[in-house]
This record gives sequence, structure tokens and C-alpha cells, in this order.
Amino acid sequence: MTAKWITSALVAATLAVPAFGQIQVYIGSAPPPIRYERRPPPPDPGFVWTDGYWGTRDGGYVWVPGRWQQPPYAGAYWSYPHYDHYERGWRMHEGHWDHEDHGDHHDRDRDHRDHDDRDR
Repeated sequence: MTAKWITSALVAATLAVPAFGQIQVYIGSAPPPIRYERRPPPPDPGFVWTDGYWGTRDGGYVWVPGRWQQPPYAGAYWSYPHYDHYERGWRMHEGHWDHEDHGDHHDRDRDHRDHDDRDR
């Protein structure tokens, strides 16, 4: 029984740590326009092109080129990174693989997050 409890606690802690470890970086100016990139041929069937985007470094923007990636599981789709504007500035939302389309859920929760930002 104790071993199961310890294992469960370790799994829960491992899943919770990434949420607490995220750093939110705000940049005062809007990101530059997206660059056009010519796609090279895919390396193998089943690879998906993920467009380039403006990442952040040292309080500014840096171009991260697009690349071919293999989805991590069947039915996965790439949710592109994007920026939203808040009172503190522009904040990037990282790209990630997902299993279903959640729509623009970040817009639905935007008023709540803006309120949270003002409270800090």
C-alpha cells in the first residue's frame, strides 16, 4: 500500500512541476510579421511541416525557422505558437502537439487572464 502511495505521489508531482516551472515573458512591442519560408521536401512520409515563428530571447524577438516534424502519435496535430497582447505587453504561447481541436480557447479565457495579470 505504501509503495502505491509513494508512486502515485511521485507521478502527481512530476505532472505538476511543469505548470509551476513556466516563466511568463512579456515584450512591449508586437512581434514582426511572419516570414515566408520555402518548404524543403519532407524527409519521409508522415512528417508534418511546422511553420517558423518569432520566439523570444533577451527581451526581443528571434526567428525560429520552420521544420519537418513527425507527429508523436496517430491523430496528433500541431497547435502553432502565437502571441496575445496583455496589459504588460505581448506574451508568447508555445506551440505543442495536441490530440483534438480546442478552437480559440485562449481568447475565451483572455478576460480572466487579463484580470489575473492586473492582480499581480
